[in-house]
Amino acid sequence: MALPLEQNDLDPQAHLYAIAERTLPGAGLGGYSLPKDLRFAVSAAEGAHLICTQGRRYIDFVGGAGANILGANHPEVVAAIQAQAAKAIHVFGTLNEAAILLSEKLVAAIPCAEKICFTSTGSEATAYALRIARAFTGKDKVLKFEGAYHGNHDYASFSQFPTAAANYPQATADSGGVPRALQDTMLVAPYNDLEAVEQIVAAEAEDLAAIVVEPVQRVIFPQQGFLAGLRRLADAYGVLLIFDEVVTGFRLAYGGGQEYFGVTPDLASFGKIVGGGGPLGCVAGRAEMLERTNPRNKGRPDYAYINGTLHGNPLAAAAGAATLDVIAQPGFYEHLNQKAETFYAAMQAVLDRHGLPARVTGRASLWQFLFAAEDPKNQLDILAADQASARKLDLALLKRGIYVLPTVRRFFSGVLSEEDLETTLAALDQACQELRA
Repeated sequence: MALPLEQNDLDPQAHLYAIAERTLPGAGLGGYSLPKDLRFAVSAAEGAHLICTQGRRYIDFVGGAGANILGANHPEVVAAIQAQAAKAIHVFGTLNEAAILLSEKLVAAIPCAEKICFTSTGSEATAYALRIARAFTGKDKVLKFEGAYHGNHDYASFSQFPTAAANYPQATADSGGVPRALQDTMLVAPYNDLEAVEQIVAAEAEDLAAIVVEPVQRVIFPQQGFLAGLRRLADAYGVLLIFDEVVTGFRLAYGGGQEYFGVTPDLASFGKIVGGGGPLGCVAGRAEMLERTNPRNKGRPDYAYINGTLHGNPLAAAAGAATLDVIAQPGFYEHLNQKAETFYAAMQAVLDRHGLPARVTGRASLWQFLFAAEDPKNQLDILAADQASARKLDLALLKRGIYVLPTVRRFFSGVLSEEDLETTLAALDQACQELRA
């Protein structure tokens, strides 16, 4: 059970936050900073629990942004990291055993992968996938989808967080510091709208290198035939199809979204699970495209430069390989997804019992609360939902020791126990009462 929050001057967490206020913008890491009355600092993690510096336990549905499909500190992953750390924590400039062995597993698992190249993060992987596509095709433009998140790099920072419908295909920068010149290279279309996509692709095909898409855009699942339709359009107009599988890779199925939906892209980017929680990602795809990154091709105009200090880091590679060994076991995904779907139904029953106009939207091990009448089919449906009520519900859960980021997609992990789920349902019941009051 969750322990009560205690706020006092002797609290070690208060001391840490005093440091964070001085040293970190917004006393946060990256793009997230919890409200001051609910924020906490993690000192340890065990399975499906985070333990803050006050000793309070939180049931974790953030899961390291989806990287921790096995929860925190899975014994086989920890053992692999410890064994590797005793041999080599980091090397650069030459091959290492752990990275080679992981590359073999990845090529065998990923449907589109004839070869892979390592990166440090999923954001890097998507940026490099775009670079490879441009190098391979000799064209500059890329079509993405409104509301899709493809990382933190400049090319991705367009129409990720729109507040209104775009003037398709005009993309809009979401961040300061993004060069205006890049805006002309990025096009945007509404997700799940093949007709709109075809109109844009037909008009831009001469300059269009690729279509990049998340097989599941946050919690928006593709409508029947949408991904297959993108494959058809890419082939018809001579552009590449890139799947951003940073989230869906090894989560929906062992072969990721490609296996789950039965559509194979030309290139795909991965992160999160492939590093077992460590700093690792990769680009996978057809050999003729990945060969554009071959260091022996330096100096050629179609060479795509890829390099990074932590690419193929042996600690992360060992953690990733151990994670893949566990999730490749027969029945893992069937058990995970069935347990998750049962939990979603139980949460929906709580929402319905309180008469809240909310739904548990998502499938497999991806989910979120949405105050809307139907599951979303595009970003405009997300914008039309009651985000304020969803935020209040999420904050009420956080107050009760259920770790979710307000109005952000969350994940179901393989180590959530029946007690964890019952505790979460009880907290949801109380949160619904608070929201109604």
